[in-house]
Amino acid sequence: MTRHSLIELEAVLAIVRCGSFRAAATDLGMSTTAISNAVGKLERQLDVRLFNRTTRSVSLTYAGRIFVAQVKPSLEGIQKAMNTARSQQETPSGILRINAFATAAREIMAPLVLSYLQRYPQVHIDIVTEGRLVDVVAAGFDLGIRSEDFVPSDAIAIPLGKMRRMAIAASPTFFQNRAVPRVPQELLSYPCVRGRLPDGTLLRWRFEKGGEELQLDVEGPITLDEASLARIAVTNGVGIGYFMEADVRDDFAAGRLVRILDDWTPPLAPLCLYYYNRRNSSAAFQAFIAVARDFAAGRLSPP
Repeated sequence: MTRHSLIELEAVLAIVRCGSFRAAATDLGMSTTAISNAVGKLERQLDVRLFNRTTRSVSLTYAGRIFVAQVKPSLEGIQKAMNTARSQQETPSGILRINAFATAAREIMAPLVLSYLQRYPQVHIDIVTEGRLVDVVAAGFDLGIRSEDFVPSDAIAIPLGKMRRMAIAASPTFFQNRAVPRVPQELLSYPCVRGRLPDGTLLRWRFEKGGEELQLDVEGPITLDEASLARIAVTNGVGIGYFMEADVRDDFAAGRLVRILDDWTPPLAPLCLYYYNRRNSSAAFQAFIAVARDFAAGRLSPP
């Protein structure tokens, strides 16, 4: 099967548009000989004459008119697609797809994602939250956000730098007629809001202090698989909850929740934005990486 290059097709359309081989050559930045050779090559491959040529004029043959009518829309579509692709290398635009744990997405939504969208309103960000680990490339994502200890070893990672901790919390009314637990083991005698992981297993509450580590399977009246639901249950006095600190920080500040066993919840690994080597990446992708680095360095003002 004979393959035809775009330059041969562009040469034909340029001659039609400009009215002569010489003018078409100037329009395309080619020599008159080169454009004549391109058209001649195409005519030989098609085994049909596209132009009637004289020393004074050039015009399409009947076959040439049919050919141009069919080729022109397709070639214009190809050129439009190529221009669109090039524009994404110049101005951040298009779609960025990000995969993240739900808690991670909540932590970076306002300070990173919304700040980025304010700077680059032509970009659309599509965030998918899920608890399971996915291959971001195979799943069609541009970027992933995970705790540092879950980032694949062959990925490029940007630590986002914020200290993260768990928080053990209950409503103020919950302790009106109860003593406040002093050590994690005492939680086993209190009603707790249990959590379920994406793989179906129950969340074990982890604690550490002075080199001592332990995990607890707490008991309670309800099991939930979403932090926002657990927050509703705990603020309504159902039991004690185990949260990412960022998810309940505002509740502590407003007095809706109280924190306990604070000295048993040490810092966790930071969140990381990660991706794989992206040659010729879009301007939107490059801009997001730059904004993420500003965020990690504390140079990003909140929206």
